[in-house]
This record gives sequence, structure tokens and C-alpha cells, in this order.
Amino acid sequence: MPSSEGRPRLPCRTWLFVNAASALTDATRRRDGTVNRALLDFFDRRTPPNPTPLHGVSTSDHTLDPSRPLSVRLFAPHSHPSSDTHALCRRLARRIPARVVSVDYRRAPEHPFPAPYDDGADVLRWIRSGALPDSDPSAPLFLAGDSAGGNIAHHVARRSSSSPSPSPPEAEAEAVAGLVAIQPFFGGEEATGSEERLWDKVAFGSRERFEWMWRSFLPPGSNRDHPAANVFGPGPGPGSRSGSEDWTGFPSTMVCVGGWDPLQDRQRMYAEGLRNAGVETRLAEYPDAIHGFFAFPELPEARRFVDDVADFVNRTVDRIRAGPARPDA
Repeated sequence: MPSSEGRPRLPCRTWLFVNAASALTDATRRRDGTVNRALLDFFDRRTPPNPTPLHGVSTSDHTLDPSRPLSVRLFAPHSHPSSDTHALCRRLARRIPARVVSVDYRRAPEHPFPAPYDDGADVLRWIRSGALPDSDPSAPLFLAGDSAGGNIAHHVARRSSSSPSPSPPEAEAEAVAGLVAIQPFFGGEEATGSEERLWDKVAFGSRERFEWMWRSFLPPGSNRDHPAANVFGPGPGPGSRSGSEDWTGFPSTMVCVGGWDPLQDRQRMYAEGLRNAGVETRLAEYPDAIHGFFAFPELPEARRFVDDVADFVNRTVDRIRAGPARPDA
């Protein structure tokens, strides 16, 4: 863990981008709790899909429900070689290799809880139905997400593991093989040590912005100990929610934590809660990383992160394909 003194060491280009993104987020918030979505979208223009492989990965867009609208972008690796979320999808698709589906889910405050979870669950059903072009619905399926997406990926995995299981062999095809929670965005009423220590030292934001984000998403009258924000309650100990819930079907999970992320204590508590619930959990620590570090390929931690995710996915797939271990004769 880095010293609480000073600030993270980042290239000037990275600092400029992080501070600009932080300033833009604050500039688009309105006093009535809404956001200037048009201004946000202006600075977040999506590049068109490219069916011709670029750096070894082709892309295509697919609409699931035009009324929301709900759409996804598919990143498909190709045999020849190949910073934003889509750039990360491209790197992961090439490195694992795997087909990566990026979900354009609905966002708060226009679409609060549980809209993003519903969208994620619908995309998961769409993939399992075989609707994804040129895909094998029985192939191992992983959920992944960063920050708010990490929170969403967890809750989609939780819904999937808690739903009635089909009979074999359908059960094997339906199961989520693994979850990669990348600096997941969780909350709670009581401030953690890392929040107190780091809010003012990184451009990720202030505690006031953190609290505003949760108010814009959670149901009216809820606080940050709502299960959407605080998965295991105020703490992962004996009195936590995990003690009264069945986590048997929850997938193996990799939790990625950055040493300069104010939310790191909550992410470690999440990993501890999963372990206490009997979930196979891997904690990946990046001591010099800020929140969202993976989006900057110039950072050494970002390159190691991609390797770590590929290792987790491939080891999990190998274990699934090997089947349950047989006792010695």
C-alpha cells in the first residue's frame, strides 16, 4: 500500500486526462440532482464499429431492445496480432483471447436502481439464448466490470446464481464461470480508512460527489447501506448479510484493488465477504494504481492487470474443462 503522504506518481498526460474527466463530471451535475447528459455525451462520442480487424480485433453493434434503448458492442479477436473502456475491451479480447461484449446500459440519475441490473441480466439472457452472432452458448461465460460496472457485474452474477437452476446438462451451459470485479464501486454509511485518507489526494473525486452518486441511484429513502451499495451490510463479519444467504452458485471471483483508490477498503471487505460466504476469491492488488488505472495503457500496472485477468480467465476455464477432481484410487 502506498504511503498516505504525497500523491500517486502519474505521467503528466494521465494527470491531465484524470483531472479533466473529474472537472467534466462536476460541471455536468445540476443542483436539482439531474445531469447534463447532452454535454456528457458530447465528450463521450462512440466511434463506429469496425468489421475489418483493427489490431487483431473486429467490432460490431447489436440492439437488444430499441425502446430503452439497450445495445451491446461485440469485440471479436482474430488470429493475426493486434484509453477508454472500448480500448480495454479490445486489449482483453486479444490477450485472453475471448469475445468481449460491452453493454450500453441505462445510467442514473435518469434510470436509477435497478435499471442497470435489469439491463445486465437481459444481456446475459440474450447471450445464453445463442443470439450472439457466431458464438457458442455453451462456452464458459465471464462477467466483468469496472467501478460502477463492477457493482453491476456483481449484482447480475448474484441474480444469476440465485435463480432456479436448470437440470443438467443445461446447468453447465447456463452457469457463469467467473466474475472479474475491477475496482467495484461499493458504498456504506460509515467512512472507511481509505476514504478518509485519500479523498483529497486523487482526482477521483470528493466524498460529496461519492454521496451524490449514490443518492442519484438508490431508491428514495435508502441510505448507502442498501444492499445495492453495501453488499454484506456494515461489515463482512458474523452479522453480515452473507450469513443468512445461499452463495453456493456464485462464480469464482477476481477482485482488483488499487492502492490509491479511496474505495479500496470496501473492495477488500467485499472480497472478504465472498470468502466468508464460501466463494473462491482472488484478490489482485496494484499498490501504485489510481481508480480507473486500467484505462491508461502507458501505466505498467495497466499492462500487468490485463495479464492478470487473462490468467484468471484461462485458469478458470482450464479447471472447468478438467472437471471435478477425482479421489485417489
